Amino acid sequence: FIIALDKETGKTIWKTDRDEKTSWSTPIAVEVNGTLQVIVNASKRVRSYDAKTGKLIWECKGQTINAIPSPVSGFGKVFCTSGYRGSALQAIELGHTGDLSGTVAVSNWEAKRATPYTPSPLLYGDKLYVCAANSAVISCYHAETGAPNFVRQRFEGMKEIFASPVGAGDRVYFVGRDGKTAVIKRSEEFELLAVNTLDDEIDASPAVVGDELFLKGKTHLYCIAEQ
Repeated sequence: FIIALDKETGKTIWKTDRDEKTSWSTPIAVEVNGTLQVIVNASKRVRSYDAKTGKLIWECKGQTINAIPSPVSGFGKVFCTSGYRGSALQAIELGHTGDLSGTVAVSNWEAKRATPYTPSPLLYGDKLYVCAANSAVISCYHAETGAPNFVRQRFEGMKEIFASPVGAGDRVYFVGRDGKTAVIKRSEEFELLAVNTLDDEIDASPAVVGDELFLKGKTHLYCIAEQ
């Protein structure tokens, strides 16, 4: 089920049953034509609910099982990805209702290779960045059209990536489980700027606060900033 709670009292506002065994994806809230929608990625279907009532607004199949990445939204679309025993990236056009599976609302912009298993996608400006499964291989698409900027670019010497990428200062940061952080330029072309290494294991996604980058490792919490 999915449930909405009053944040002041904890009282249940609504609760809606879901035909899903498991789901790890964090919901996002998006305002569409004056209605706040709560969109949840999952194995059987991506679903959107009315935030006030819990009523299902639309749904769409096409993701893989064990859908983990959280959706991101922009350009009138919501981008949903998964990558376990298959690959799926769907740019679902917002503003529709009902079952959108196989309709133009989703079929105009799809990718079926090199999509993330654990890391969520990053929408930064007009560029959508995704990892390939949990590997240190990334792709970048033009978010509005789906045109690829580069596909399956590998970070040599880096192991798995579980953390979601973040963007700041026209740079994109990909943090590997081995403590290495690859920094690329936000550009149509792949341009590696640096690979920085910490003596730690990192699964958590980095957080950017002002001019500081926070990384939570297995043993330490790091703050990276200009001295």
